This record gives sequence, structure tokens and C-alpha cells, in this order.
Amino acid sequence: MTKNAFNLADDICYLNHAAVSPWPHCTVEAVQRFAEENGRVGSHHYARWLTTEQALREQLQTLINAADSNEIALLKSTSEALSVVAYGMHWKTGDEIIISNQEFPSNRIVWESLHTQGVKVVTVTIDATDNPEQRIIDAMTPRTRLVALSSVQYATGLALDLVPIGAACRQRDVAFCVDAIQGLGVKPFDVQACQADFVMADGHKWMLGPEGLALFYCRAEWLERLSLKQFGWHMVEAVGDYDRQDWQPAATARRFECGSPNMLGIHALHASLHLCLQTGIEPIFNMVSSKIQYLIDRIIELDGEIVSEMLPEKRAGIMAFRFRDENINARYQHLQDNGVICALRGGAIRFSPHFYTPQAVLERALEHATAPLKA
Repeated sequence: MTKNAFNLADDICYLNHAAVSPWPHCTVEAVQRFAEENGRVGSHHYARWLTTEQALREQLQTLINAADSNEIALLKSTSEALSVVAYGMHWKTGDEIIISNQEFPSNRIVWESLHTQGVKVVTVTIDATDNPEQRIIDAMTPRTRLVALSSVQYATGLALDLVPIGAACRQRDVAFCVDAIQGLGVKPFDVQACQADFVMADGHKWMLGPEGLALFYCRAEWLERLSLKQFGWHMVEAVGDYDRQDWQPAATARRFECGSPNMLGIHALHASLHLCLQTGIEPIFNMVSSKIQYLIDRIIELDGEIVSEMLPEKRAGIMAFRFRDENINARYQHLQDNGVICALRGGAIRFSPHFYTPQAVLERALEHATAPLKA
């Protein structure tokens, strides 16, 4: 199944799933079928489309072990979901939000924007410590209202142990918000175990789906506690009753979906997640971890410096490296020019293979990672 699941060009070494993933063949086919159907009969089979939409919610429920698919909303992006939380909570002057110093801008800027409401962002440095989780917990004060963390950090690849952080938040009545975009699809995630109140993640990275569609999990107890800032026909309880003059927000997480659903994206992500769940997230993690270990070992043998997490329990699918006294920008450009699709993050080259990535791709990428650079 894995061998035929993707149809990447022979001259491409794709190691950039932490940015934007290629689609598996089943997803390409699903999009083609949807487009062809739409071109032939338009929305004639819309009821069937809604069945696929509900199936996607149930897949996402399974992926994160949510209690109910009613806690799952389908939004445009991680950033939109973060904004739903940031501007849905009721803040008081002096309230504090804890983030780490390694967060992607999306999980920093939105909280910093709340300064107009007197909210303070406390940034905890989690570099160079064996217990970053305890640093986060120790930073909590009576003013802490929310802790917002990425499950896996985008540059260092650090995978936090969310369980003790979630437990500390619940004990202190602090909301816990998890940006899971670098973890879902590559590393097992259990929203019950980590006690997160909110989880968000775009589908275009490790879930192998399209851009423009994201998971937003809102724990049932928070559904009515978040103020709504977006309104429209799709977020009402009596959806589809267009002649009705009175309205109320849906009792489910659909209340956060103000307008028409991204049906094309829904069909695509549904197909991609079918492949992921059929393969199994635990087996995917084991396969990816093995590939990451191989890359780490080879880079060290080649006298390179690993700048991402090296312990299996503290990483997911990211391996970042550099060679001392080398022009990192020139190295990155050399890799791109030779079909090694990767990323430049935090002053290092970031490789992020997925479960299907062939060994030959890893070896070819390493060859270009160490080839002489043009003067």
C-alpha cells in the first residue's frame, strides 16, 4: 500500500512535510472525482457531500480521541482557530497567557494582540533544559488564564509531554490551548490524556491534506463559554431553514463555522486521513522515528551538528542540522536546486520525512547535504 500511495516525481526528494505535504494518490483521485462530479451535475449530490463532511469530523475525533464529533469544527486555518479562542475568551486587565519562546508566529502574535485588553503574554524559555514542561508549570501564577503551546515545536522539533502541563492547568482552572499542527498525523495525540480545552491544526502538513482546512477542537464545557465573533447561516442551530427569522448558535462546534464549508478541502482531507488512519498513527510514528534516527546518525557521522531534539520520546518528524563554518543559505539553495525539498528554519536545514519516504530519498538528500558548494 505504501509503495503505491504516492506518485512523486523521480527527481524529487520530498523532506518538507513539516511545511506543506504532497497529496497521496487517493487524495488526488478524490479531488478529481469531486471536480468531475461538480462539473457534470453541480450540487445535485450535496446530501452525499454532507455525509463525507460528517465522516471527516468523525475521523478527526478518532485522530485526537475526542469524546464526541460535536466538539470538532472545520475552520480555515490554525490561525483562525487560535483567533476564535483569543477573542472568544473574556479577559480582564492583568490576565496572563503563557507561551514558550519556540512558538511559531501564529501561536504568539494572536496572544500579543490582546495587549489592547490589558492581557500580558509571559514567554517561557524552554531551551537547554531536560524538563521544559516543569518550566511552563512553574511559570503559572494566580493571574494565569491560559497556557498556549505547540505540541511539537516547528524549528527544534521538540515534542512536549502535554500530560503534566494539562493536569497542572486543570488543577489551577487555567485553560489549555494546543497548536497540534506539527504533531497530528505523525505522532499519537490524546486530548483526554492531556486535558486540552482547545486543539487546532491545519491539514496540510502531517495529515497529508490540502491548505485551507483545519481542525478546531473545543471541549464541550467551553462551547458556550467562548463568545462568538463571526456569524452567518451555517453556524445556527436550525441550519438550512432559511425562512426562519429567529436563530440561535448551534449547540455543537459548528457554531464556530459561520459560512459555507470548504467541500473540496473536506473531500481531500477525508481521503488523506483515511490513508493515515488505515496505516495507523502509532506505526506511522515508529516508521518516521526510524527515518529520523537514520538521518541523525548519518549527519553526526559526517561531522554535522544536530540542532533539533535527538531523543525519540522528545521528537516527532523533524530533524534539523547544519555544518559548522558553512554558508547555510547556500547549502539550502543547493538542496532546492537539486530537488531536495526541505526548509530553512532557525538557522538550520530542516528535514521532515513521512512514513512513506523511501530510504533512497534519505540517502540522496544526504549526498546533496554534504556535496561541495559552488564557489
